[in-house]
Amino acid sequence: MNSFILSCESTVDMPFSIINSRDIPVIFYSYTAKGKEYEDDMDRDPQALTKFYELLKEEIPSTSQLNEYQYIDFFTELLKKGDVLHIAFGSGMTRSIQGAESAAEKLKEKFPDRKLIVIDSLCSSSGYGLLVDAAADMRDAGKTIDEVAEWVNKARHKVHHEFFSTDLKYFRRSGRMSGATATVAAILNICPILKLDDKGRIIAYDKVRGKRNAINYILNKMTAHADGGNDYSGKIFISHSNTIEDAKDAKKAIEERFTKMNGEVQIYNIGTIIASHTGPGTVAIFFFGDDRD
Repeated sequence: MNSFILSCESTVDMPFSIINSRDIPVIFYSYTAKGKEYEDDMDRDPQALTKFYELLKEEIPSTSQLNEYQYIDFFTELLKKGDVLHIAFGSGMTRSIQGAESAAEKLKEKFPDRKLIVIDSLCSSSGYGLLVDAAADMRDAGKTIDEVAEWVNKARHKVHHEFFSTDLKYFRRSGRMSGATATVAAILNICPILKLDDKGRIIAYDKVRGKRNAINYILNKMTAHADGGNDYSGKIFISHSNTIEDAKDAKKAIEERFTKMNGEVQIYNIGTIIASHTGPGTVAIFFFGDDRD
């Protein structure tokens, strides 16, 4: 029996089957397209992402943050069973954390003997998943809720998010990049290199020509920033938006360089919520290292 409940949100961009098997309850985001609301799928339906990318050809879905009342319902059911540590989707991506914190404050009176800790992950996609996965390892090893919370508060700054995209029009539409920059990049086969900063915000900080150069560039960043450099012994996750071959190329290159890492590189799909903003063509690599800039 676990000493506390660890929970997260669907934007961890890991399959629900894995998160569920680790006994981690999930609160789900949703998106709206063609006047219909869809729940973030987390690979529960094998056809969900295929249908999503077909929708994406016609319109960009709208996403909404989770509200206080959704969190109250979610936390109430968990608090009936025990203390809760909730790791939330990063505030650099959404303001949902405000609803989670407000809900936690309001539930103190209803559950005076329970502990509910809400932590802003400052992470996104499978980088968020990497943080939750590590917290679950600590919980399973018998660490207390306070010990895990203390570690998460420190480690969230050390989860590196390095990524590139080959289709920039969605970044342009979402305001992440100017139209002129996106057009020139497409013509010249330029891949911008992006990352999350210390506040969990997307920063485009360099550019290279071609996908292979983008992968090599990120590998050099990993060597410079990962714990132990090329002797990194932690886990590495990759997420991608409908570009599996590029993700496999990145996995192969990483495994050739980082031979001491924990297991093989895990490749996951970028889910419908984050892909509503990135579109297809994004490959992201996540690892633990020094504090993010």
